[in-house]
Amino acid sequence: MSDKICLISGVGPGTGAALSRRFASGGYRVAMLARDESRLRGLEREIDGSAAFPCDVSDPEQVDQVLDDVVRTLGPPSVLIHNAVGGAFGSFLDIDPRVLNRNFQTNTMGLLYLARKVAPAMVARGEGVIVATGNTSALRGRANFAGFAPSKAAQRILAEAMARDLGPKGVHVAYVVIDAVIDVPWTRERFKDAPADFFIKPAAIADEVFHLAHQDRSAWSFNVEIRPYRETW
Repeated sequence: MSDKICLISGVGPGTGAALSRRFASGGYRVAMLARDESRLRGLEREIDGSAAFPCDVSDPEQVDQVLDDVVRTLGPPSVLIHNAVGGAFGSFLDIDPRVLNRNFQTNTMGLLYLARKVAPAMVARGEGVIVATGNTSALRGRANFAGFAPSKAAQRILAEAMARDLGPKGVHVAYVVIDAVIDVPWTRERFKDAPADFFIKPAAIADEVFHLAHQDRSAWSFNVEIRPYRETW
């Protein structure tokens, strides 16, 4: 139970898997959370030091049960990365209000449920890291992002409130704005004519989050924005 434990939500084939690989290679045992159990089991076989924990982070009862299992199996997390995301496109007139609510439950409430479960032990130890991955929807609302952007903006503000609360207690909270199209198969298919440097690499995102989780406490970051060098912003 003396191992370093990193808990990552939303472990899919892109950023979540890259984060899991990076923290495992950095000496952590990694608790991987996602709804897709078969995909998690495949990654568990692939990544040494990882363990699969199927979970829908929008369900507080599941979060409580699964995080109890994580602590019992691996130990208390010293790093939490909330990477799970719910998204939808459409104007405020077009979207089903239930879609926005569902995304809010995953993006914002999921962060709350996870953080409330792991933060007390971090505070007791006087150290810990909580990182949420976001995107530019956390900073601006575009016309066809009404089913998504409000939930990411709320997520960022929740993370800031947590940072102001937990920072003086030794727990580093940070928010990463990923201002880019992530390089995964479905985005390559959607943007067939885009050059390679149009995309952001999941492994590069993971490297930056790993660095963020290991900053000296005299120079902690909160808002971190990452984008390809050719991105217009």
